[in-house]
Amino acid sequence: MYMFKYVLKRLGLMLMTFAVIMLVCFTLIKLLPIVVNAGAGEDANITWLKLEARGYVCNFRYDEAGNIIGADRVPIMTQLFYYLKNIFLYGDFGMGVSLPEYRNQPVWDVFAEKLPPTVLINIYSTIIGVPIGLGLGIIAALKKNTWIDQLINIIIILLISLPSIVLALIIQYYFCYKLDWFPLMMDSGFAYFNWSMFKSMLPAVFALCLGSIAGYARYTRAELSEVLTSEFMLLARTKGLTRGQATFRHAMRNSMVVIFPSILSEFIAVLSGSLVIEKMFSIPGVGRLYLDSINAQDYDFFMLLSGFYCLVGLLAGIVVDISYGFIDPRIRMGAK
Repeated sequence: MYMFKYVLKRLGLMLMTFAVIMLVCFTLIKLLPIVVNAGAGEDANITWLKLEARGYVCNFRYDEAGNIIGADRVPIMTQLFYYLKNIFLYGDFGMGVSLPEYRNQPVWDVFAEKLPPTVLINIYSTIIGVPIGLGLGIIAALKKNTWIDQLINIIIILLISLPSIVLALIIQYYFCYKLDWFPLMMDSGFAYFNWSMFKSMLPAVFALCLGSIAGYARYTRAELSEVLTSEFMLLARTKGLTRGQATFRHAMRNSMVVIFPSILSEFIAVLSGSLVIEKMFSIPGVGRLYLDSINAQDYDFFMLLSGFYCLVGLLAGIVVDISYGFIDPRIRMGAK
């Protein structure tokens, strides 16, 4: 019952935090000038009229040829009312204005199309990174102060010291260009689960997961080394358990109280780092779309994608807090 109340409380605080963050983002983004660029064969007036229909602008200004060259802004709170009304009543998150390839397209449809590649490269990086990182950390803890431990520590320090951008450049040069093991860019299309598409994602996945591997290994080594020297481990050995049985039955479970939340936090860090990696490897995901929307000052895209990344981070925080209670029974008993 206590956990149920705690979860409800955390969800309420999360929604309040999310609302405040999005209100600040909306207010700040609406203070910037409106940019409407029309390419060859496109009519900028149509975009201006759609902005008027959405309740964002009014009182157009025209040039001598009858083209709209500007407009007055509707008050920000009025814009916010129309924005939330369109979302909750019609499921309308806006339309593209400044991005040439997505102009006058529904923002949500483009987001739904771009989401799978981002989710897949982050899931692949987690699937690859977690077992390797935990394995290296366990080996380093069990072989503490040996040459194996020193070698793993050197690898960890190198991977932590190098930003994911530098790792991406190294992977592009050696594995994609010199050795020609992988393509430089992700394949086009929507067949995300065939071998060719998976192979084209691997360079971006490796660029994301190498830093995470170092983080997992560091957390696991530090925590497991401390637990292995605890008194209850000596008691487990005196009761007849082998070192392997004591390590995996008792030490690993106690270590996971710290390690499991670190896995979730690393996943969020990877998701944030994929913004640049997607751009470098031409991954058609929401990270690349987010950067493009900022550069083009496309505000509806910016709001939706900011909300997405903010919500993912807040949900991860809740999952981390709740996970403590399920991993360690002492936390639940202490709460009672």
